[in-house]
Amino acid sequence: IMLLTDPEFESSVLISTDEGASYQKYRLSFFVLSLLFHPTEEDWALAYSHDQKLYSSVDFVIASRSCFLCVCLTDVQYVTCRAQMCSEANRNYPFPGYIDISSLVVQDDYIFIQVPTSGRASYYVSYKREAFIQIKLPKYSLPKDLHIVSTDGKQVFAAVQEWNQNDTYNLYLSDTRGIYFTLAMENVKTTKGIAGNQMLDLYEVAGIKGMLIANKKQDNQVKTYITYNKGRDWRLLQAPAADLEGNDIHCILPFCSLHLQLQTSENPYVSGTISTKSSAPGIIVATGNIGAELSYNNVGMFVSSDAGNSWRPIFEEEHNIWFLDRGGAIVAVKQPSVPTRHLWVSFDEGSHWTQHSFSTVPLFVDGVLVEAGAENQIMTFFGHFSHRSEWQLIKIDYKSIFSRKCTEKDYHTWHLHNQGEPCVMGQKQIYMKRQPGHYCMLGKDYSRIVSAESCICRAHDFECDYGYERRSDGNCRPAFWFNPSSVSRSCSQGQNYFNSTGYRKVVLNNCTKGVKEMYTARKQQCPNRSPKGLTLTTKDGKLTANMGSNVTFVVHLDEGDSLRTNVQLDFGDGTAVSYSNLSWTEEGIKHVYKSAGIFRVTALAENSLGSDTTTLFLHVTCPVEHVQLLAPFVVIRNKEVNITAVVLPSQSRTVTYFWWLGNSTEPVITLDGSISYTFRSEGMHTITVQVASANTILQDTKTIAVQVNYLHIQQVSDFPEEQLLVAVFPGVPTAAELFLLPNKNQSEGKKKSEEELEKASSIIVSALNQNLVEFELKPGVRVIVYNTQLTLAPLVDSSPRHSSSAMLMLLSVVFLGLAVFLIYKFKRKIPWINIYAEVNQEKEQEMIGSVANSSQYFRATVGENGLKLNRYSVRKYVFPKLFSL
Repeated sequence: IMLLTDPEFESSVLISTDEGASYQKYRLSFFVLSLLFHPTEEDWALAYSHDQKLYSSVDFVIASRSCFLCVCLTDVQYVTCRAQMCSEANRNYPFPGYIDISSLVVQDDYIFIQVPTSGRASYYVSYKREAFIQIKLPKYSLPKDLHIVSTDGKQVFAAVQEWNQNDTYNLYLSDTRGIYFTLAMENVKTTKGIAGNQMLDLYEVAGIKGMLIANKKQDNQVKTYITYNKGRDWRLLQAPAADLEGNDIHCILPFCSLHLQLQTSENPYVSGTISTKSSAPGIIVATGNIGAELSYNNVGMFVSSDAGNSWRPIFEEEHNIWFLDRGGAIVAVKQPSVPTRHLWVSFDEGSHWTQHSFSTVPLFVDGVLVEAGAENQIMTFFGHFSHRSEWQLIKIDYKSIFSRKCTEKDYHTWHLHNQGEPCVMGQKQIYMKRQPGHYCMLGKDYSRIVSAESCICRAHDFECDYGYERRSDGNCRPAFWFNPSSVSRSCSQGQNYFNSTGYRKVVLNNCTKGVKEMYTARKQQCPNRSPKGLTLTTKDGKLTANMGSNVTFVVHLDEGDSLRTNVQLDFGDGTAVSYSNLSWTEEGIKHVYKSAGIFRVTALAENSLGSDTTTLFLHVTCPVEHVQLLAPFVVIRNKEVNITAVVLPSQSRTVTYFWWLGNSTEPVITLDGSISYTFRSEGMHTITVQVASANTILQDTKTIAVQVNYLHIQQVSDFPEEQLLVAVFPGVPTAAELFLLPNKNQSEGKKKSEEELEKASSIIVSALNQNLVEFELKPGVRVIVYNTQLTLAPLVDSSPRHSSSAMLMLLSVVFLGLAVFLIYKFKRKIPWINIYAEVNQEKEQEMIGSVANSSQYFRATVGENGLKLNRYSVRKYVFPKLFSL
């Protein structure tokens, strides 16, 4: 005997080896979440802890060590390799992503896992511990949830919730290997359990192979359906002909039928709303109602003794049901919400019931314990007289009711049927039942089934194969998404494949001969085909990869001889590989890119009959290492300004920009590295850009002074904006050169142009000497521009056309800067002006738009919008002619 202590106080286990006479206490270093004993070795046990570790014991004591970390706190990968060569380079990852840590299901011959990829879940199955294969649902199916209902009938029942479903699931049935699933019923209702989990309204009737009952939601109504051939055909339940008082019930199909509640109990000591027993085949007791749809009001209890073909009402209130004496006795007790001192017993499969008192005081029955073995006649009630009283145990033994054991004369035969059809799941099955009124004990030697004879195969013994749908005429036709010839496309010449007829035999159906040969898939030789449908993907389904990481490419061919088809793969970086046949690429083709960029990856499949090619573009990136925010120091209020974030290296992966502008509390999110913004208030504003790429977040911050207005050279001189150019030199104090450009459209002559330029230069010098060109950079920092020198500009080139066009080209290429070159340039030596900027603050000197000890310049055009900032590196270029002055 093993007892576990309450984990809220301590974690210990109590072991008794003398039937509970004494106990030995063992402290555990972990808290037990669940405990599992070995089916044959009585001293072996496994314990699963709250921190997701598995512990083992082989001497009836849970060891203090963990034998295997079965689930880690992060996602896990499934890895295969040869035992002698299991290095990282030789490992294979069969799945394109990580396994969901809570998705592992092991039932009978099947193992199921879930692998999320690209926002969608893919499901895999292993049959008899063989390699995992992806589950094939109809291609229109987009599941957001999948539950394994059962696996005990040599096939898998799966409940799939589609993307557009909320409280219903679709029921699918698989082939024997659990790979190919076909739809059995749509919109099966779900019920929320005590723990909040969703429970499917589907019930597998015990003792009758292939018999299921389900509640289906249709047109906002829930109706109960029954099937006798594992979901191939469904029909409504026929309501009873009369009520408990013997009055006729006028309920005509399909407008009115019997509907059942199909909830099973999570408490092993009380029954659910429906009860069957494998030792009592054909007997079904359930809670339900009669009408157009399922209701939870005005319900009663109903019984069927002929496997759901006909029903009788037995109680007007809900009762718990137990089977005793191999189904020879049925016991019913009211639900525990109401105290009772009576129980009801039926010895004729629910046709007649007798009442017995088991207590002098009404008892709240919390559960009933039936002794092991279906042939027993002893049961124990436990409950309480009131909510404050102690537990009460009441033992009931009804063996004294029977005076003898049943003999052959006490039985009669019963033929299992479906609305008069004797062949159910391809068999005629005959059972023995006790005759009504014969009160004898069945005993453990009693055998229900007498004979099972195979039937001739007919159409209803076959369901539609994967990729086929049943049409209105009852025949199975290819679905719109399925191409029947695709089954043979992947096989090789000289091999064989099974060509489906559109039908497959219902699993566990025992029919023989008849139409079996006509409906069974035919074995045929694989045809020789040219390559078609060549596809190229990455193992993880992504089109991006990190530089230096392993990229696994997967080549798939829809049609063609895989053993006689040559495959070539060009990685797009100057390397390529070639394989003599497609089978060599089953585990993928690995490659490492040593540089970043976008690579065109091309696959070519070729055999003697033709070829096919496909292309994939892979973006190889490296992590973001640096971000720099480029913005002007001063802007005008209500004037749009451009702000740019430069990310290095430039081949980084997709980048998201978060812009915090104008002291705002919420960012502006873009995928572009530049943004335009208008400041609405003057003063100092902080701009921050955050760059997010993969798991990296970098940021840069600048401060901008926003002015209502300030005087600049164009305003004080009234000289055209397009004829002003400024150059600012690095170093402190800040120095600049101002150049004036002649009007290219002026036709009065060179002399008049020189006079106008001389006049403009005098006006500008006068304005600078009067400190008219000034602005506030930030509070306490005011910038004043004044003149230091007036001289002539030397000729850059003897060719006036070349020099003029060159300066204009520089202006058009470098559209950035704080205050670089206000240029006065003509066909001979012309005056220029040296300008200095003085900062009126003794403790702080700022160089506007310059960088010390750097060969970089800042350039701007000075106009009514103020100074437009930017920076460029000085290089020697040969500029083409754009136009002549």
